[in-house]
Order: sequence, then structure tokens, then C-alpha cells
Amino acid sequence: MTTSNNEMTREGYEALQKELEHLITVTRKENAARLKEAISYGDISENSEYDAAKDAQAETEERITSIEAMLRTAKIADEDESTDEGVIATGRTVTLHDLVYDEEITYKIVGNTEADPFNGKLSNASAVGQHLMGARAGDVLEFPVIDGTAKYEVLDVRK
Repeated sequence: MTTSNNEMTREGYEALQKELEHLITVTRKENAARLKEAISYGDISENSEYDAAKDAQAETEERITSIEAMLRTAKIADEDESTDEGVIATGRTVTLHDLVYDEEITYKIVGNTEADPFNGKLSNASAVGQHLMGARAGDVLEFPVIDGTAKYEVLDVRK
């Protein structure tokens, strides 16, 4: 199953909106205040506070631009009613039995910007995520990974 480059869950979309709002309403003002303070020190040619403030301002503007582009092209996966409920897709929670390590694992399949595998959020574009997409409960999947072969049985798929 192919996934959109910028597919994300509603939760991920809303988190980006919240971050963007904070960057615009809070961080920009903080950066402007730091820049104004650094300029007040006089000569900016050798002013490390000024350089740091300019760098922070540039990073903030770059992040704002990046988030705006992500939001503009985002596809909210949770609203995709065309995917069968029992099929692994972005926004679904999947419980797997790792047949190599004999352990049960539960992941929520999310978009790239939301991925946090240590907290149970697996990217749909990761090596494992790509192989899971489209599978159903009862399927056994085996595929190569960096350190050998992964083998999973899909135990449950839910919204």
C-alpha cells in the first residue's frame, strides 16, 4: 500500500497547528525582544548576543515555513473512509507478535512528522511501517531489516 508523502493523523495535524501558532505568537516576539536587546549593546559586528538572536530568528522562520508547507499539503489519514477497517493504515493501532523475539508490541501507525517508536508511534514510511501497511489480523509478515529478518504476526488492527 502506498502512502502519501505527507499523510498524518488528525492528532499530528493539530499538534503542528498548535506549534505553528506558538511560533508565530510567542517565539517570534521573544526573538524580536532578544534581537532588540542585543542591538542595544552597540556595535553588532562582534556581538555574540546579536548573532545568537539572528540565528534563533532564522531557525524560527525556517520552522514556520516548514510547518506551513506540511499543513498545506497534509492528507489527514483518519478521515480516509476508503480503507477497510481491518487493514493496517495510517491512524490505526496495530498489535503485533514479534516472532523473532517472542514479544507482543502495539503501535499506532502515524505520519513521518509524528513518529516516536519508543512511545508506540511508528511511521508509515519507516522500513517496518511500509511492510505493515495493508496487512490484516492473522497475516504473518517476514521482511529484511538492517540487522537481519523481522517476522511479525498481526494480532489486531483497530481505529
